[in-house]
Amino acid sequence: MEITKSHGLRGELTIPGDKSISHRGIMLGAISRGTTEITNFLQGADCLSTISCFQKMGIPIENEGSLVRIQGKGLHGLKEPQSVLDAGNSGTTTRLLSGILCGQDFSCQLTGDDSIQKRPMERIMKPLRQMGADIRSLKDNGCAPLSITGKKLHAVDYHSPVASAQVKSCVLLAGLYADGPTSVTEPFLSRDHTERMLAYFGAKVSSLETTATVQPEPLLEGRQIEVPGDISSAAYFIAAALIVPGSEVLLKNVGVNPTRDGILRVCRQMGADITLLNERLVSQEPVADLLIRSSDLKGTVIEGSLIPTLIDEIPIIAILAAFADGVTTIRDAGELKVKESNRIDAMVTELSKMGADIQGTDDGMIIKGGAPLTGAAIDSRLDHRIAMSFATAGLAAAGTTTILQDSCIAISYPDFFRDLASLQI
Repeated sequence: MEITKSHGLRGELTIPGDKSISHRGIMLGAISRGTTEITNFLQGADCLSTISCFQKMGIPIENEGSLVRIQGKGLHGLKEPQSVLDAGNSGTTTRLLSGILCGQDFSCQLTGDDSIQKRPMERIMKPLRQMGADIRSLKDNGCAPLSITGKKLHAVDYHSPVASAQVKSCVLLAGLYADGPTSVTEPFLSRDHTERMLAYFGAKVSSLETTATVQPEPLLEGRQIEVPGDISSAAYFIAAALIVPGSEVLLKNVGVNPTRDGILRVCRQMGADITLLNERLVSQEPVADLLIRSSDLKGTVIEGSLIPTLIDEIPIIAILAAFADGVTTIRDAGELKVKESNRIDAMVTELSKMGADIQGTDDGMIIKGGAPLTGAAIDSRLDHRIAMSFATAGLAAAGTTTILQDSCIAISYPDFFRDLASLQI
């Protein structure tokens, strides 16, 4: 895809459904009793991988596009799959599903694409083994493919060395099958969609500061879920409207969960003109419409407890920083090295191609904003967030920006380029 400088963005857009919530809706719907209906489900490749895995375990799932209907079989209703479960490119599917599988009464294998087979799974295998789970890496390298044999699980009070919603969720889901209350304590609070949705389906969940606890063997009942727009997907349009002069964009129905809204806080620190309208609660998740106007941005510091609330948005924040006045420093973001790509290396290499003054560090980046950017051929590294970040940068850069291997965007936002074009003046 080739992107050229925009003359302004105007209009309104409804953002596709939140990826994290879509995944969790399928998983909890499958292990609940009765029917769960999900509206605004994200029809991205990652979420379709989750559907496929549960269909292989005997769960009837109808995907009608705008509506997904799951006939849940209860906590112990999954059946042994007749083939390997394939999570595709989805770390969420791989890690959360592992927690559920460890409590079943059957054996299976779980794998994914080349990227997933390089991402660290020891971070979930360690706490699961503490619970008595039989889970191992078939290549003995701490990565997928994984072999899992369901066992009776024991309660655990796990202190995670990283603030990771995937690790926390994996352990809490395994805790549904444990012999007592299971808790996870994090160094900082990560996104809490799992805790909210477990409670919505009928589980007993409590949270105190950075510790979440779940009681075992709940009676989960099917629910109606309206998925809010994904703030991680909205982030590209927020950034585009801020850096392209003369822009005013209204993003409808965006999830503004306080454990996910770090992008909004950072934008405000940078001087962004963003207004929240029509704030409300939908299926236990905070939602609002976002009105964004082009703004003169300034550099800022992003670190500490803010990082887990915007870890997926750091690539697009780096783009904002390149167009801001002054220095932006990002710290405590070492997790970026083990995403779909090494996102620190990717941002440093590709932004440098466009003329940005950016330096990578062990756990983040230092970006001196204000240098004019020029279009370049961008290697997406088959990472959807890298691809969309640089497509956004291309809207405010001179010349033409070419996004190589842009098909990866379908992982989270199949209609990204169509929606981007709809806002062009």
